[in-house]
Amino acid sequence: MAKQLDYHTIREIFTRFHASEPEPKGELEHVNAFTLVVAVALSAQATDAGVNKATRKLFAVADTPEKMLALGEEGVIEHIKTIGLYRNKAKNVIKLSRILVEEYGGEVPNSRAALQSLPGVGRKTANVVLNMWWHYPAQAVDTHIFRVGNRTGICPGKDVVAVERAIEDNIPVDFQQHAHHWLILHGRYICVARKPKCGACLIRDLCPFEEKTE
Repeated sequence: MAKQLDYHTIREIFTRFHASEPEPKGELEHVNAFTLVVAVALSAQATDAGVNKATRKLFAVADTPEKMLALGEEGVIEHIKTIGLYRNKAKNVIKLSRILVEEYGGEVPNSRAALQSLPGVGRKTANVVLNMWWHYPAQAVDTHIFRVGNRTGICPGKDVVAVERAIEDNIPVDFQQHAHHWLILHGRYICVARKPKCGACLIRDLCPFEEKTE
């Protein structure tokens, strides 16, 4: 785990991220808050591209909790069976749709606690939804962010909650809205797990990682 970087270094890092990609976007396709919740829940242990491929046809016929319930668990399975853990995920999608209809009038709630009370929705999923749909600066820490945060010293922490707190505490507020997207994209395409592409890295000169590649 790298040591926490200082304020000025972090500001320079995110200034470069911003210059390279001013408006980074999440890669999961959705049309409303409900389809975003479902897409993020389905993305656990699956790629965004794989989820998008499955949900295009699913969301064409079921873009509300009511329509999802009408489709039923078997109907959901037919659409998502190319995704890992699809049976359990289909069960959760139907359960969360029922809760949304019965307890929230078919609307997706926008507090972290309420979102986390839905089946298949954890803290990371809740934070993605709060950030992408309601533009709240919630930080959804995944394996990419955990790796980048600890490797670079941008937001080191022993677990995902510690990394989330390090982002909130150390990244300047003007970069908080998009912070997790920049970090995810950096981890997904540049600061990859096995052979990080240090030669193509925007922040190579600011990164303390000792095992840099060419």
